[in-house]
Amino acid sequence: MMRTIKEYLRIGIAALALCLLTACAEQLKDVREVMELPAIYPDYTGVTIPATLAPLNFSYDGPAERIDVVIEGTRGGKIHLQGKTARIPAAKWQSLLQQNKGGQLNVTVVAKFDDGWRRFVPFPIYISDAPIDYGLVYRLVAPGYEVYSQMGIYERDLSSFSQKPLIENTLIASSCVNCHSFRQTDSEYVSLHVRGKQGGTVLKTNGETDILDLKTAETLGRGVYPYWHPSGRFVAYSQNDTRQVFHARDDKRVEVFDLSSDLTVYDVVNNKILTSPLLSTPGFETYPAFSPDGQSLYFCLADFQNMPAAYTDVQYNLCRIAFDAETGRFGEQVDTLVCAAAMGKSVSFPRPSYDGKYILYTLADYGNFSIWHKEADLWLLDLRTGENRPLTEVNSDDTESYHSWSSNSRWFVFSSRRDDGLYTRLYLASIDADGKVTKPFKLPQQDGRRQDPSFYSFNIPEFTAAPVELDLREIERDLLSGKRRKAE
Repeated sequence: MMRTIKEYLRIGIAALALCLLTACAEQLKDVREVMELPAIYPDYTGVTIPATLAPLNFSYDGPAERIDVVIEGTRGGKIHLQGKTARIPAAKWQSLLQQNKGGQLNVTVVAKFDDGWRRFVPFPIYISDAPIDYGLVYRLVAPGYEVYSQMGIYERDLSSFSQKPLIENTLIASSCVNCHSFRQTDSEYVSLHVRGKQGGTVLKTNGETDILDLKTAETLGRGVYPYWHPSGRFVAYSQNDTRQVFHARDDKRVEVFDLSSDLTVYDVVNNKILTSPLLSTPGFETYPAFSPDGQSLYFCLADFQNMPAAYTDVQYNLCRIAFDAETGRFGEQVDTLVCAAAMGKSVSFPRPSYDGKYILYTLADYGNFSIWHKEADLWLLDLRTGENRPLTEVNSDDTESYHSWSSNSRWFVFSSRRDDGLYTRLYLASIDADGKVTKPFKLPQQDGRRQDPSFYSFNIPEFTAAPVELDLREIERDLLSGKRRKAE
């Protein structure tokens, strides 16, 4: 539920009056009341969260010496903290969330400054009934471009601060790990790519792991951006001949573009590459995504341009082609769902919700690699009504890019540069049965200060319903041996 600042103030003043009559007034003396919300980081005021989320640790975003915090549930339970930051005990937090599931918490912040204590208007945190998946898988990469540096794909338990590496580029020397994908959050179906001299596409299905070589005589290259068919039998891949250039201007550091790109579908059972002339045109096809019923393949399509000279003229539309899982055949026409070029814009990263209601995508001025485009925003296409709108509820003045859906389509995660314009961090938001989107919140971190100890960008976040298990010894052995399953 979205509320205005005035509504927060009205709710908060009522809670503040109650607080003054109880323990809060007894704990602190000579407190000055301030009729505004506290400036906290991350901003968790008025957010909606799942009932199994890790503690929302935060700090006062300003020159406060220390803070006194009371978190009280409308259905019972209370946590009282005092220190330089609000570090919430995990067990007490989880108990408070479960006790107030479907209700809300009221948070009162009192901060100490040079001139004494100031009590701010309490703010609510809403506890959703909608569950969220076990965790998130994402890549952590330093914001450099010339060399791979240290990077890896990691898994985070959303109910805690536990993070574990799934695979890092130190496994194989001079390699890069990227482009991970799961079958609708199912951790038993994994596709990820290892770049480099000894690279290959790692594919895990039903406990079996293969290293694939998806290059054939008929295809442009190896698989890049993957997306699973709901049956688990097929994986759609793009083949991209990618380049990057660097800008002299501060607001645009790097531009990534394709000299050419096509789409294919890999048949896991028959080890075959499925293609269509409609998916390998002189134009640029990229970012495939199957519909939840498996009968359509969504993708981005742009007219051919001479690259790199005309890179700002490349504008991708959101398109769809039919797919028959029984025969492995594609439809005979391509339909345009969003003609972004007519808007002077470009679509990237289309992600359909698993309930079939929406497609969430990124819209930028041009190109398909929008993670360095400050103007890039998230847009939502309602497949039932055709309504197509910017997600003003979650967009910021900086880049919004990679995103994905939870298994029940009630939550989505996205990366954003809103914190500092340099690093991408992960934010989550909920969407209810009527399509109402709530205020986004930053993925909780154990250290709730703005001085984030992680000097890595988060990208390609994907929900997982259960922990991912990869046999790294087997993967390392097969990569080094040159063993590959050659697609036909």
